[in-house]
Amino acid sequence: QVQLVESGGGLVQAGGSLRLSCSVTGLTFDDYMMGWFRQAPGKEREGVASITWSGGTTYYADSVKGRFTISRENAKNTLYLQMDGLKPEDTAMYYCAAVLWTPFMTTAEALGASSYNYWGQGTQVTVSS
Repeated sequence: QVQLVESGGGLVQAGGSLRLSCSVTGLTFDDYMMGWFRQAPGKEREGVASITWSGGTTYYADSVKGRFTISRENAKNTLYLQMDGLKPEDTAMYYCAAVLWTPFMTTAEALGASSYNYWGQGTQVTVSS
């Protein structure tokens, strides 16, 4: 059974930092592309960042470029999202997701929720002004 479990969310002041983690079991982690997505109340789920199986290529939404960093540790079956310079508009439920890696994935596909097969339950991030 595939499980993705996020942790590390919380309440932080604007300008602060958080590090999200996603622990994965039930699949061969280094065969999978991984992504972070977020969904605020009343809004659609949006791609934040994603990373190829080796970590060699990363993709970021324009809204988080230069502030967020995605990484993975295949030996620990764990995905990370370092979030710095947080803004109130970053407030959302954050989800990690997995899809079997295929080459030639476009940026839109890499950050598109419909590309991903497996999802965690989410961790809440709230940024106060």
